[in-house]
Amino acid sequence: MLRSQQADRRGEQRGRALRMIWRPLSLTLGLVTLAAVWLGPLPAMADRLFVGHMLMHVMVVAVAAPLLAIGVAGGRLDLSARLPLLFSPILASVMELFVVWAWHMPALHHAARTSTWAGLLEQGSYLVVGLLVWLAAFGGVRSRRALAGIAGLLLTSMHMTLLGVLLAMSNRPLFEHTGSGLSGLSPLEDQQMGGVIMLAFGGSAYLIGGLYLLFGVLHERHDPRSVS
Repeated sequence: MLRSQQADRRGEQRGRALRMIWRPLSLTLGLVTLAAVWLGPLPAMADRLFVGHMLMHVMVVAVAAPLLAIGVAGGRLDLSARLPLLFSPILASVMELFVVWAWHMPALHHAARTSTWAGLLEQGSYLVVGLLVWLAAFGGVRSRRALAGIAGLLLTSMHMTLLGVLLAMSNRPLFEHTGSGLSGLSPLEDQQMGGVIMLAFGGSAYLIGGLYLLFGVLHERHDPRSVS
């Protein structure tokens, strides 16, 4: 019994040490990702190609947002425990569905490509709803919200996948500015490639996050030390 308790303490200490290293590293990587997306060549590319827009989109919601969420989860900047209703995983997923699908309506999408302010609003809203979803799943006391977090991430994966399928399988271009003679892509090819990017990176990122939480839940249920 004593050896088991000592092993548990050592495991907890290693876990705390890893979190102290990983959280600031994750936060830094998330900020670097945002800087690369917003200050690099992608904004100019997005003005001409739908592929550029979709790369910005998935990098913000599926790379930067989870890294930032992991970086602040459990810390002073984690608002999920203080605002549990706002950070409800299902509500957060529905909010992201509304925001993402709204910005992919042709009129709003074109406005974001032709107006600086609309483009800033688009990217800012992607980041906000992305953080909502990932913090709702990984923030607060994870053991209390793991199942809801799994449902929220899988629901988000489903609607991201559906959007990717619709874009990739469409037989006509939906957006005015897609395609470029310099890229060699027709408007329809540009749009379809953007849909494939959404499928490959957007939907899969949330699926992986949900499966990670599910693995954690199953591990705790099969770990004798977690049963009190």
